[in-house]
Order: sequence, then structure tokens, then C-alpha cells
Amino acid sequence: MTQRRRVAVAGTIGAGKTSLVAWLVKRYDLIPFYEPNEQNPYLADFYGDMSRWAFQSQAFFLAHKLELHQRLEACEHSAVIDRTIYEDAEIFAKNLHRQGHMAKRDWDVYLRLYEGIRRALKPPDVLIALTCSLKTARTRISKRGRAMESAIPDEYLRRLHRLYAGWFDRYDLSPVVRIETDKLDYIEDLIDLIELTRTLDKVLT
Repeated sequence: MTQRRRVAVAGTIGAGKTSLVAWLVKRYDLIPFYEPNEQNPYLADFYGDMSRWAFQSQAFFLAHKLELHQRLEACEHSAVIDRTIYEDAEIFAKNLHRQGHMAKRDWDVYLRLYEGIRRALKPPDVLIALTCSLKTARTRISKRGRAMESAIPDEYLRRLHRLYAGWFDRYDLSPVVRIETDKLDYIEDLIDLIELTRTLDKVLT
């Protein structure tokens, strides 16, 4: 890389973010900042009772993701973040509020915090937007065998897919590179690897 870059990888559950981040780290010598799923002390409770724990779980993600973005900004080396703070608020928290799992007063407080954070943060230099079908997402979720994720209803995933589609269309904080991952196999398929490398070299080198 000829200059320091701050890269964000965005996409719904099962879109292939973590795998791509690992590849980007090796290919472009990036410092990775990963989403703190395992560190969220509310997550298991949230999946068991979304209405009871939605605000607490999302507040944890908001606080922790703020720290990750701050570390991303301060990093003196090129770096990549696995899911942005924008997605936490504008997709996951919004979805919970729309479905009635987050009360209006909790949503209002959360949104006020998020808007203040959003104004203070410097956006990434490029957003890599990953998309896939619901079927592909469900298959990947099953393969990785996380017990909490396996209980997620298809309708919940479907709503996330719709919110992501709209968010990708509206996002204007930085250049966007869209990658459809349903049939993408850059590990085993040389042609896919060449195409992916060619696409990302244009914005990351």
C-alpha cells in the first residue's frame, strides 16, 4: 500500500465479512479490528429474549464499536474493521426498534448517542459492501455452528437483508466497492481470486 488506508468491510450475518477481512490482512498487510461478538455479555440473553435485552446489547456494541473506530483512526498502519458502527445503529438497532423489541424511549436515547458519535468520527477511506442471498447466509451460519446464531429466525435475517440493501444504496461517506459473495470462492478458485484482487487493487493500492 502506497498510503495509509482505513478500510471497512460491511455486510449482514453470513455475508463472509470475517473471511474476507482475514484475506485482506494478508494481501494488503492491514491491521484488523474485529467485531466483539464473543465479548458482549448480553448477547446470549438477547437471543433468548430480544425485547428484554435489545437496548443493553446494542448499547454495548455501540460503546465497543466506538472504541474500535477510534483505534482505527489512531492506527499508524493501514487497517481494516469488520463491520462498522453505522451498521450497528442504522441496521441492527433500527430493526429491533421497528420490530418492537426496543422501546421508543430507549431508541431515542440510543439514536441521540449514535448521532453524536457519528458526527465526531472520521469515516473509513473505502467501504467494501458484501452481499449474498438469504439461502447462502443461512448455509454459512449453519456451517460455522454458533449456537446463538442457529436460532435466528429466517424472517429476522430477511429484514436485515432488506435494511442492508437500502443502506448500501444510501451510503455516501466514502467510496463503496460492492462484492456479491454467493458464488465467490477466492480460496479455491483462481479466477475468482484474480477478479477479487483486480477489483480491490484499484482502491487499496
